[in-house]
Amino acid sequence: MNLEKMFHLKENHTDVKTEVMAGVTTFMTMAYILAVNPSILSASGMDSGAVFTATALASMIATLLMAAFANYPFVLAPGMGLNAYFAYTVVLQMGYTWQMALAAVFVEGLIFIVLSLTNVREAIFNAIPINLKHAVSVGIGLFIAFIGLQNAKIVVDSATLVSVYSFKAAIADGTFNSVGITVVLALAGVLITGILLVKNVKGNILWGILITWGLGVLCQLAGIYQVNPELDMYSLLPDFSNGIHVPSLAPTLMQMDFKGIMNLNFFIIMFAFLFVDLFDTLGTLIGVASKADMLDQDGKLPKIRGALLADAVGTSVGAVLGTSTTTTFVESASGVAEGGRTGLTAVVSALLFGLSLFLSPIFLAIPSFATAPALIVVGFLMLTSITKIDFGDFTEAVPAYIAIIAMPFMYSISEGIAMGVISYVVVNLATGKAGEKKISPLMYVLAVLFILKYVVL
Repeated sequence: MNLEKMFHLKENHTDVKTEVMAGVTTFMTMAYILAVNPSILSASGMDSGAVFTATALASMIATLLMAAFANYPFVLAPGMGLNAYFAYTVVLQMGYTWQMALAAVFVEGLIFIVLSLTNVREAIFNAIPINLKHAVSVGIGLFIAFIGLQNAKIVVDSATLVSVYSFKAAIADGTFNSVGITVVLALAGVLITGILLVKNVKGNILWGILITWGLGVLCQLAGIYQVNPELDMYSLLPDFSNGIHVPSLAPTLMQMDFKGIMNLNFFIIMFAFLFVDLFDTLGTLIGVASKADMLDQDGKLPKIRGALLADAVGTSVGAVLGTSTTTTFVESASGVAEGGRTGLTAVVSALLFGLSLFLSPIFLAIPSFATAPALIVVGFLMLTSITKIDFGDFTEAVPAYIAIIAMPFMYSISEGIAMGVISYVVVNLATGKAGEKKISPLMYVLAVLFILKYVVL
């Protein structure tokens, strides 16, 4: 097999050793998704073992497609934020079954495929104001950080809606050695991951998860952490009693339910998946490609159509397997920083996702208090987009602000998008700025549709 001929290594100023190292690095920086995705999607009632297998397979297939369609060093997996939207908004808040949510992801993937093969995609991307795109990223960051704080039980329900976990109460009612110690470990995990981030350690989020989990295992062995199934506190040790095997896909494979497909709410859910996937992918592709000097003189990515197609097909394949939207990961930048320039980097990462299928007992034993710091830190990384918002122009900043605060406070990514679009159109129309900004007709259509959603539903 001639790797030079397949991946044009010399033409891209790279070699096999560099590409392999880049592929391993990218996998290390995003392998946390194998622990986090089953943890989040299982909240919607899905089987965590099946979700693990679906996550690894969807990541492997979509990443191989990226190498085949575009020869780019970008790696794909079920996206952060989109998995939270799937579980916490669509299923737990709106009351849809996870089977219906999978159907929405599947349809969104099909639409994305059509958009990737036409120029409609550029029209949609260009129709949404740049400040609103940045605001969506910031809002999702706050939303998943909030979910991380809840999963770690750092933030709990209270008479004031939410409050901080009370160690005093835990000591008094005897739950400190089950729940309380995990809150301490989660707080430590946030600090550990933060320090690794500052030190620029490769795979800092994965290392943060593993170290936090390791500390938990030590606490269990020392008797400080006590297993208590009644409080959802289980053993932290991997269960290899069934040997090394791949968890069955059967509970999630082909489980999509298309019953509610003609419902306006289904359209809103599907649009939210599509919106976030589309802009997340385009933003990631352009951001990572610019770091790798892959953009042409006009600032465009030469083989973007192939890259978007890999993303779109990956999303529909992922839904069939049983996972939320598959998207290009910004962590691909770590492999690019190591010198990865071609699809060989992606192939190496994809093969490692395939190998990880046989390590399911390890990834499935990682508790939510160890994955929660990852959510909080990823939230921080997404929050940094706030510096790109133009706060000098209030007609841009106010709708961006509304979109940002709506996501965590209304516990929904799609509500944030809807509020952002409506407020952008209304504020600019009411202040007479709509004409000079040449707001796209598509923005007016979206604003009307979102208003109808609140009036009719």
